[in-house]
Amino acid sequence: QEHLKAFDQEVNEFVDYMFGPRDTRVRGWFLLDSYLPTFFLTGAYLLCIWLGNKFMKNRPPFSLRAHLIVYNLGITLLSLYMLIELILATWEGGYNLQCQNLHSAGEADIRVAKVLWWYYFSKVIEFMDTIFFVLRKKTSQITFLHVYHHATMFNIWWCVLNWIPCGQSFFGPTLNSFIHVLMYSYYGLSVIPSMRKYLWWKKYLTQAQLIQFLLTIVHTLSAAVKPCGFPFGCLMFQSSYMATLVILFINFYIKTYQRAPSRTATKESPVTTEIKNGFHKDYFAAANGFLNNKKVQ
Repeated sequence: QEHLKAFDQEVNEFVDYMFGPRDTRVRGWFLLDSYLPTFFLTGAYLLCIWLGNKFMKNRPPFSLRAHLIVYNLGITLLSLYMLIELILATWEGGYNLQCQNLHSAGEADIRVAKVLWWYYFSKVIEFMDTIFFVLRKKTSQITFLHVYHHATMFNIWWCVLNWIPCGQSFFGPTLNSFIHVLMYSYYGLSVIPSMRKYLWWKKYLTQAQLIQFLLTIVHTLSAAVKPCGFPFGCLMFQSSYMATLVILFINFYIKTYQRAPSRTATKESPVTTEIKNGFHKDYFAAANGFLNNKKVQ
């Protein structure tokens, strides 16, 4: 235990040296004071993928119908809460859409930070996206893009909450929470066969995700063009990270929607991935034991 405490101290001293003093307003918040929990949870996530695939190799896939309904409903409600609370908090604080610093809004900044902590925590909950794929033996959907996004977001938002927990950081999570309300509600409702004929917004989800990334980059760079005191290095990092998502997502979009399927391909389930949740476009037909190519009535 003493060795672990010493290691924990060394790790946190290193990140403090790299990024500078942390925001004192979030000290003592769950999971934030030490990087090790976030690091170990990420490691456990990757290990579960590897061991889970080995465990399921010679076993039949689970259906998980009830689990998927509860899970998708839970994420939908959490996303809706974060969306509403972020809108109300930033409105209360008079946030500037073009550029907002970290300290001028007083109590509203704390309110935003509390919502963004839930956003950070939601990223560990969303590890279950991949675990469900493993248990349902949808290994073709556990791609580099899927794992890269899930693992990095959880770690990046640990850094965001410790150094830039409010201000300009509000925009991406607000957009993403809105997208997640649409996406997870779709996934949850699509589990119920009688609801499928009412789900008309499927084809717009992919386009909405790409627009979300591009808007976040524009918003981030707007604060670099007309500074307001928000750390410049953080703006550059966020823009660079979002650019990697845009590149990978466009590659996914082209492969999924632009290339005409061959005769052979039409007989098989396409290998695709959804950048945010890890659900591909045929998840809706396959999520609960239905064939991927079964036509929705």
